[in-house]
Amino acid sequence: MTPPRSRRPLRFGLSLAPDSAAPLVRTAQEADRYGLDLLGVRDEPYRRDTADALTLMAAVLAGTSRIRVLPAVACLPLRSPAALAKAIATMDRLSGGRAELGLGTGMSPNGIEAYGGPRLDGKASRRALEEAVQLIRLHWSDQNGLRFAGEHYRFAAAQAGPAPAHQIGIWLGVTGPRGIDLAGRVADGWIAPSSLVPPKRLADGQRRLNDAARRAGRRPAEIRRVYVLEGSLDGRESRGFLHGPPRQWVYELTELAVGHGVDSFLYGGGPEQLPVFALEIVPAVREQVARERAASAQGEAAPQAPARAGQPSPHGTRVP
Repeated sequence: MTPPRSRRPLRFGLSLAPDSAAPLVRTAQEADRYGLDLLGVRDEPYRRDTADALTLMAAVLAGTSRIRVLPAVACLPLRSPAALAKAIATMDRLSGGRAELGLGTGMSPNGIEAYGGPRLDGKASRRALEEAVQLIRLHWSDQNGLRFAGEHYRFAAAQAGPAPAHQIGIWLGVTGPRGIDLAGRVADGWIAPSSLVPPKRLADGQRRLNDAARRAGRRPAEIRRVYVLEGSLDGRESRGFLHGPPRQWVYELTELAVGHGVDSFLYGGGPEQLPVFALEIVPAVREQVARERAASAQGEAAPQAPARAGQPSPHGTRVP
């Protein structure tokens, strides 16, 4: 089944590692000035040479005025869901509704275990992730006398809150088939890194996400699709998907948006190329996607973005 064409407004942002505080905050302020929509801070607490992602998020929100900030993604085995819910809601209230939540099971089981977290198999980690989504939403609700008793998490509180300033989206960073099924059932969005979910896998994942949403009685179009762009920008010849000059990126991101239904992009390349991404690529992609969506709505054949001969498309073909 072909993924539904997304009509959501496109969002663009960047994904940064918490390697040090001051450079990350300066880069976030630049992204804010450039008009980008999102900043994802990777959460890798088991790495000794990194700063705390949630502390960095708070600093970024205090030093910016419009950009939305999220952990991309929070390492659930080392983050208590109740404490995480309170921290994110507090940041959202203090920033006027600019916090979101990306949540995952962690990329390094060895690092998590060495840092004192549990080592769970795939099934248990997915169950813990599902319980965390339920618990966090309960924490943000307006109910009193809260109780939650799951296999992995227990929680009781006389009162909920603090409530966030807006309805925070919970976006799951998952890549396996059953994890994508879970996102389709319970999440507000799916975060997929290009290194683990290249375009061919992205198409399969989108179909799986949509099918799981429909089985759960949900509309697939309600689920945000976030793609982390793990590539490199340069002015030389193409070296493959997301490795090449800006015009290649414009073509490939347009195809991801129009052909694959991606509605949010997080640039994960070098911060030194942020001006090129924000000031050249983003406006060109917005313009081209708007043009192709308008043509599609009118029943016309959508025009193709200009591309250099021999340039790879996200489908693995080359433009003649």
